[in-house]
Amino acid sequence: MNNYYTEKLTQGLEYQDYVMEYLYKAGLPLITYTSKKYQIKKGENKLGVEIKFDNNYSKTGNLYIEVAERSNTYNNYIESGIFRKDNTWLYIIGNYNIAFVFFKIQLQSLSKNFKIFEISKKTSKGFLLPEKKIKLYCGKVLKFI
Repeated sequence: MNNYYTEKLTQGLEYQDYVMEYLYKAGLPLITYTSKKYQIKKGENKLGVEIKFDNNYSKTGNLYIEVAERSNTYNNYIESGIFRKDNTWLYIIGNYNIAFVFFKIQLQSLSKNFKIFEISKKTSKGFLLPEKKIKLYCGKVLKFI
């Protein structure tokens, strides 16, 4: 694994833990699968909630919604994020100040209306969901401050 992928994975896992603590205190504990085998077979957690970190949201006002990923440029892209075939039905994305809760199926439908692009590191494909659309389609806002 390259350093960029490892760094992003670490940031994402730490954010996932942060959101899980918040949800636990709100009475919604998540049982997370930690092995690759169970994550592929079952999903990220027993409840079917995908949690994604978007560090650029506060700078851009857009959420980056991933549809495909690869660990390095030598690998092929695989479906991920909203198109990963697992038990996910809720998608939480945000930063340490705020997060937005969407239905995964809704984001899949919205993806048809936006240009899918490859990030400059060539390890992820997705689309940008602008702030006005976030507020229109978001089912719940989680404020952490």
